Amino acid sequence: MNAYAALHRGGLRTLLSRLYRIEVAGAERIPAAGGAILACNHASIWDPFILGVATQREIHYMAKAELFRFRPVAALARSLNAFPVERGGGDRTAMSEAARRLERGELLGIFPQGTSKPERQTGWHRGAARLALTTGAPLIPVRMTGTRALPLRTRVRIAVGEPIAVAPARPTVRAARELTDQLEQAVNAA
Repeated sequence: MNAYAALHRGGLRTLLSRLYRIEVAGAERIPAAGGAILACNHASIWDPFILGVATQREIHYMAKAELFRFRPVAALARSLNAFPVERGGGDRTAMSEAARRLERGELLGIFPQGTSKPERQTGWHRGAARLALTTGAPLIPVRMTGTRALPLRTRVRIAVGEPIAVAPARPTVRAARELTDQLEQAVNAA
């Protein structure tokens, strides 16, 4: 059993729901099976854990490669279904791993803003759109609010938007940019 499953069985979702007073709207829009991409805004380092409250499915995450440079942290990240991505350079190894996971029917969580630090966010990255175009996996827009505040002093809302069906196509820069723009609008509207 991996750490992700152990935390679920240990009641982490329930604990987070109580600490952050989490309200989930539209969870039924997350497919019960099959490859799909949860694309979510990113405001806090706790976002991956809080997003896990929205679904009973295990979520697999791309995580910044820096987390994998220290063996104990890397082992923990991998047991939480994370795999490394070198941000900002179109990491082909990470993209191939993400595509394999989607083809196996897994649920992939991506934060297209690339970081939770607002001062470092420079627009949405096209990786989620490229993966959707390559694999045909649907994009599920998710907007979370309230995750930057302290537990017990906030109310977190997770809003899951209408899935964006994507037909497999060549992931050109233009196609990925247009799909990313559509995704960003959908997340902001959720």
